[in-house]
Amino acid sequence: MSELNLEYLGIIHPKQVFHNLTPAALVEHALRRKEGKLSETGALVVNTGKYSGRSPSDRFIVDQASIHDEIAWGKVNVPISEENFDQIYHKMTAYLQGRDIFVFDGFAGADKAFSQGVRVVNELASEGLFINQLLVRPTQEELKSHKADFTIIAAPGFKCIPQADGVNSEAAIIINFEKNLVIIAGSQYAGEIKKSVFSVMNYILPKHNVFSMHCSANIGEKGDSALFFGLSGTGKTTLSADPHRKLIGDDEHGWSDKGIFNIEGGCYAKCINLSKEHEPDIWNAIRFGALVENVVMNEDTRVLDFNDDSLTENTRVGYPVDYINNAQIPGVGDHPKTIIFLTADAFGVLPPVSKLDRNAAMYHYVSGYTAKLAGTERGVTEPEATFSTCFGAPFLPLPAARYAQLLGERIDTYKSNVYLVNTGWSGGAYGQGSRMKLPLTRAMVTACLNGEMEKAEFVLDTVFNVMVPTTCPGVPDEVLNPRRTWKDKDAYDKTAHLLAEKFRKNFEKYTNMPKEVADAGPQG
Repeated sequence: MSELNLEYLGIIHPKQVFHNLTPAALVEHALRRKEGKLSETGALVVNTGKYSGRSPSDRFIVDQASIHDEIAWGKVNVPISEENFDQIYHKMTAYLQGRDIFVFDGFAGADKAFSQGVRVVNELASEGLFINQLLVRPTQEELKSHKADFTIIAAPGFKCIPQADGVNSEAAIIINFEKNLVIIAGSQYAGEIKKSVFSVMNYILPKHNVFSMHCSANIGEKGDSALFFGLSGTGKTTLSADPHRKLIGDDEHGWSDKGIFNIEGGCYAKCINLSKEHEPDIWNAIRFGALVENVVMNEDTRVLDFNDDSLTENTRVGYPVDYINNAQIPGVGDHPKTIIFLTADAFGVLPPVSKLDRNAAMYHYVSGYTAKLAGTERGVTEPEATFSTCFGAPFLPLPAARYAQLLGERIDTYKSNVYLVNTGWSGGAYGQGSRMKLPLTRAMVTACLNGEMEKAEFVLDTVFNVMVPTTCPGVPDEVLNPRRTWKDKDAYDKTAHLLAEKFRKNFEKYTNMPKEVADAGPQG
C-alpha cells in the first residue's frame, strides 16, 4: 500500500492506493480482482463490455471564460458547464471512496524539454497496466520529483445519470483545462485514457510552438526521419513498420524546433485479422505485460482468435514500444526529411503517389481524406468520402488553421518533401478496379524516403492539382497515371470530377484558411 494521499483530488478514505506498481504486480492485481485472464502467451485479456471503442458523443470540454475563445466548438468539441462538471466530479470521487486505487505517474513526451507530467488515477488494475505501458515511464529518480501537469481520473464503474448530469449517456469524458483535469466515467475502453492525453497535448503543445500530430514516425540508418499521416485502413501502421528503419512511434508525435518526438511510450494496435506473417511485430508484442481488449479467447487453450469480431471489430492490444525489435529508444528524431499523407481512395481516381508543395500539403493535411467502401445496402453503389480534419478531428481542441499554420511553418523552415500516397483502388472504383498491390505501394514509399522520387519528372494532374511522377523505381509507368488504368476513360473523368467536388465542398467549412491554401486543392 502506498502512502500517496489523494485528498487534494477529493478522493477521501480509499481502501488502498497502489502507486506506480510494476506491470507484473498490476497483472497480479487484475487477475485477483477477476478483471481478465491470461492468454497462452501471457498477455492480460479483458472484455470492456458495452463500450468497445471511443464514444465521441460522450466527450465534452468545460466551457470557461479563460479558454472559450480558443476552442473550436462544434460537433467534436462540445461544451459542458462548470456546474455539471463539478456535479459529476464530486459524485465520481465519492464513488471511489473505500475502493482500491491504482495511480500511475509518468510523462507525455519523449523530449524532456516539452514533456508534461501526467498522473492517471484508475479504478481498475488492468487500466493501470495499460497506461503504464502507453505513456513514457519515469525512472526512480524522476518519480521522486514527479509533478502532475494534468491529471486523469478513470472510473468505469461510475455511471452518469444523463438527465441529472447534463450528458448524453452513462459515459462521459470531460476535459477541464482550467483545473488541468480529465474525468472518464462509465467506459472501460482504455483508448479513452490514451486519447484524453493526446487531446490535452494538442492544446498544450501549440502554446509552446510545438506542432502536435496524429501520425506514425520512423527513422533511417542515416538519421533521416519520416512522418506517416493517415486514417484507419490507409496502411499507416503497415507502411511505417519498415525492417530497414526504426520505429519512433505509431500514433502521436510532436515537432519542435529541435526535431520530432513520440508523445507516448507505447503502442495501441488493432488486432482484427492479425497474422504473424503480415504483422510480426504486433504479433510478437502480445505477451506478458500487454493488455488485450475484446479479442475472443478459447477458454480451454487460452489461444486468441484474431479473426473473431463477435465482440467488436475494434479489437486492440496495448504494449510498450520497446516490445518492438527495431524501436527507436528514446523516441526522438531529427526534423523529418519526408512527410507522407496516406489515403485509401475507394473511388480509384487519385494518383498512387503525388508530390505536394507547401500550400497543397496544408490543404490535404487539413482535409484528412480517405474513402470508405460502398455499403452492402441496396442502392448504395459508390464509396463514401471521409474527411477528418488534420487526420485527427476527434482530438483537436484548437481551430484547424492553427495546426495547419504549424505544418506550413515547418515545411518552409526544414524543406521537408511532402507526398500524397493512395493505397486504395486502381483501374476503377471499388467493385470494378482492384486494391493497389502492397509491393507497389512499398516501392513508392521507399522512393519517397530514399530521395529517388525527387529525381523523377513530374506532370500536373489538372483535376486534383497535384504533381504526379512519370516514373518510379519498381512501379510500371502506367500505374502512376490512374486514368490510364481505367478501361472507361469517360467514367474515370466523371468520377474524378465527383471526388474533386467533394473535396471542395468539405473545405468550405474552413473559413479562416489562407486563400493560397484553399486554391491549392482539387480544381476539376
